[in-house]
Amino acid sequence: MQDLIRNSFADAERTLGGFLAQPANLDNIAAISELLAGCFRAGNKAMIFGNGGSMCDAMHFAEELTGKFRQDRPSLPVIAISDPAHITCVANDYGFDQIFSRGVEAFARPGDVVIGISTSGNSLNVITALKTATRMGCSTIALLGRDGGTLAGTCDHEIIVPAETADRIQEVHTTILHILIECVESLLFGSLAPAD
Repeated sequence: MQDLIRNSFADAERTLGGFLAQPANLDNIAAISELLAGCFRAGNKAMIFGNGGSMCDAMHFAEELTGKFRQDRPSLPVIAISDPAHITCVANDYGFDQIFSRGVEAFARPGDVVIGISTSGNSLNVITALKTATRMGCSTIALLGRDGGTLAGTCDHEIIVPAETADRIQEVHTTILHILIECVESLLFGSLAPAD
């Protein structure tokens, strides 16, 4: 059992190390941080969504910005499309592929930032929602895994974690989302007092 645990930690370390070894990834995170900060400065909002564990990441990202992360500062407008009533209503009436796009259609406005998370890059409901966001004049970001799948090259910004399993990809996605929040706080509010 200890070998399994050690190997899992080593695999996670290799995945993160491989991601960090590509300087373009750090440049992209910086650019996305600037985009989000600019969005909030302009009075716009961000929306985020994904399936399964990626939905959990989306909800976590939203609550850290509407609540607090490392600083006591004003709440920032981020919506995770995760309401069960919305999802089951749209899935029942229009199909599961529309659950996120209907949310984008309802709440997004030109100038907003829309973020889709898909470890495969092939989740049709994420693809459909990001296409809707593009049509509506929003900036689009995709957090992807493996080779980026169908979504690779379709958004304004993308970050691809080149791992094979969803767990390793999600671990890096979570770290990326935390760093984006930290960067946005720094860009918007400088060095405020840390939150408890």
